Amino acid sequence: MPKRPTTIDQLPQQVPLFPLSGALLLPNTMRPLNIFEDRYIRLIDTILGSDRLVGMIQPVQTDVESPKGNVPVRDVGCLGRLVQFEENSHARYFVVLEGLTRFRLIDEIDTGAPYRTGIISAKGFESDFDPGHGENSVDRDGFLSMMRAYAEFAQLDIDWEEIETTGTADLVNMACMMSPYGPAEKQSLLEATSLQVRAETLMAMAELEMARSQPGRTLQ
Repeated sequence: MPKRPTTIDQLPQQVPLFPLSGALLLPNTMRPLNIFEDRYIRLIDTILGSDRLVGMIQPVQTDVESPKGNVPVRDVGCLGRLVQFEENSHARYFVVLEGLTRFRLIDEIDTGAPYRTGIISAKGFESDFDPGHGENSVDRDGFLSMMRAYAEFAQLDIDWEEIETTGTADLVNMACMMSPYGPAEKQSLLEATSLQVRAETLMAMAELEMARSQPGRTLQ
């Protein structure tokens, strides 16, 4: 298997793109995906034979989960590394991507492939390669309090013993990945300027959702 990049200097400038609405991939997290469209089966075949890297990015329009053609996409995505795959008898792949770093989409090029290819830059996202970066700035107790309130609100069954032993960065990113919010909210979580901002953004989203559910409560 190709070596995992550990700095932005080790990243390629050109990567296949996987536009997918509402699919959040964050650095140092894992995301499973079922691949069944021919264009993305071709994409997986290609990266399996090369560096196993793919750029997850959201389309601007959210009415189609994975639109065809060169529809506008967001400026910021997350580079994923294929770390697990299974091929089944129905010409499908089950894959797991590991988030490496966020990137900015600089341009796109036509390679003749059925999938899109982008020129990317991870400049400004160097800290994404440090799994614990920003942990000390997060109000862990406040975040856990929000998680408990939201779990009760949404009737979620959570293993709190496991949560207590999970690192703060993993905890925040895991909660963001599992959150039920839409593409715009997921993009704001991806683009958060720090782990602290990401945690506070998710807390605000959860608090707003819970407040809106209260009978007779009017929010401005």
